[in-house]
Amino acid sequence: MLTLLVVRAIIKNMHRFLVDRIQGNTAVLTDVAQLHHIRDVLRLKINNKVIVFDGAGHEFTGIITSINKKQVALKVTPLQKQRNSRAALTIACAIPKGSHMDDIIDCLTQLGVARIIPMRTERVVVKLDAAKSETRLKRWQKIAQSAAQQCQRNEIPIIAPLTDIKKVIVDSRSFDLKLIPHLSGERQLIKDVLSKKGYKNIIVLIGPEGDFTPAEVEFALHNGFIPISLGDTVLRVATAAIVAAAYIRLALDK
Repeated sequence: MLTLLVVRAIIKNMHRFLVDRIQGNTAVLTDVAQLHHIRDVLRLKINNKVIVFDGAGHEFTGIITSINKKQVALKVTPLQKQRNSRAALTIACAIPKGSHMDDIIDCLTQLGVARIIPMRTERVVVKLDAAKSETRLKRWQKIAQSAAQQCQRNEIPIIAPLTDIKKVIVDSRSFDLKLIPHLSGERQLIKDVLSKKGYKNIIVLIGPEGDFTPAEVEFALHNGFIPISLGDTVLRVATAAIVAAAYIRLALDK
């Protein structure tokens, strides 16, 4: 038992990187930022050991077999995968002003959210054209990758393109629990809704500053969303997204 604990401690403290592809027992890493960190910051060499993951839930020990300016190649051995029966959680979040969406992506990745949908609602102030949306998407995907690597999460959450709330609602048929926190009308407490176990696929809609419009709420309820309250105070967008994700994770992991 002591030996196993020692091994786990050693693995936890090893440098960890996301690889591009794995074929058999060989992995390749080409990301420029990671290459710079390996070569110029850590100054790792051939035969140095690291931990690598593929972003899809698989983790490996790796031994560097070659290293140059374009790529690092490694010989890899799979680590035993922990069984994960946790419900898959999707957060569809209205885009707040400024750079707050960056922080939301980072925190939700750390909290184990499976999919994040940046969402356009009627009261969203930020207006992004196609080019700006694509630029933001690439940045958010990079933030999710970095956060997953830092918190030692093996799966990188899917960051969806900016999506209109009506499309998010219409496309929500596959979820077995659909929640919409909002600020008025009859709502259930989130703890009461989550008292039932066995959910496998959950989606939560997080509204903008000023809340969803009555029409948006009505459309969501008509499509099977349950209205809930996150508490007595009015939360900022980022706070609401983090509170919902954290509470669901804690409630369902018991």
